[in-house]
Amino acid sequence: MATVFLSAASFAAPKAEVFGGFQYTHFDGGPNAGGWNAALTGNFNSWLGIRADFSGAYPTGFDYYTYTFGPEISAHLPMVKPFAHVLLGGGRISSGFANLNGFNMMIGGGADVGHGTFAWRVAQFDWMSQRFNGVSDNKNIRITTGIVARF
Repeated sequence: MATVFLSAASFAAPKAEVFGGFQYTHFDGGPNAGGWNAALTGNFNSWLGIRADFSGAYPTGFDYYTYTFGPEISAHLPMVKPFAHVLLGGGRISSGFANLNGFNMMIGGGADVGHGTFAWRVAQFDWMSQRFNGVSDNKNIRITTGIVARF
């Protein structure tokens, strides 16, 4: 994998990438949910960037929002951009009777396909860990797809 990232150094990375799309979330022992995902990535060079990621999922009975930030490594190849990231931040569960705020961590990656200003995020897979009121839930999965704009 390191060879792929190092060999991509000759391809210029955009300064910034904006993503918007659909997400499917599976909560361990609980519901599945659809929702949205938005992200902004600033690239320092052709293989390292910083990402801000925001999402919302809406299972029956509550709303779940995340706001995470962290490093992203990628290979900017001619038609595909594989990437991996570690994102840390917060999560919020909102229901009609209570709101909880807690810690959220995502480890994952994916691939964008396309050349030029726009690309399609074919798939992004994230393992999610959450901690609310001292209780951890470490078996959650998020799958995302959508459109990327490059600047």
